Amino acid sequence: MKAVRFAVPLAALAIFACADARAQEAKTHVVDARGLKLQVPTDWKQAKATSSMRAAELKVDPAEGDDYPAELVVFVFPGGAGGVDANVDRWRKMFKDENGAAPKAETSKIASKAGEVARVETSGHYHPAQFPGRAAEPDRDGARLLGAILVSDGSGYFIRMIGPDETMRKLAPRFDEMLKALDFAK
Repeated sequence: MKAVRFAVPLAALAIFACADARAQEAKTHVVDARGLKLQVPTDWKQAKATSSMRAAELKVDPAEGDDYPAELVVFVFPGGAGGVDANVDRWRKMFKDENGAAPKAETSKIASKAGEVARVETSGHYHPAQFPGRAAEPDRDGARLLGAILVSDGSGYFIRMIGPDETMRKLAPRFDEMLKALDFAK
């Protein structure tokens, strides 16, 4: 009798856990970035890439009080495009701290289905790179970058998400979940 009393609640818990996992899956969609699959929340809207260098581009609405959306961009480069350290440094130099210097970047490693990912985070005054033929983006105070670099056989995958600090802080857990689910298209 005692076994039955415990078995019923455990079975119900298992059913709810499976339903919750399916609900979480249903709240995401897959974006293919030239062979790298990103599982992103449905409110992260895919946009038309503004450059042929961009394998995928998404926009995320700003948090209340922020005045511009976050933008996630995926770049894919054969050969790795300088590797992790060079790209972390490049991203860091897109920002300035209160003294006008490039701020430090926090880096960590995250295991994904596609392999080990270098996760990058920095913040400050954002000065976006300008490219010929592309509309200039404005400088932004109080911006934050969440980035990721995955180097695989023959290619480097670079995920860069930039937006207002508060928006990005709120998106960070979802960004990390996306990184853990990274996988290659079969």
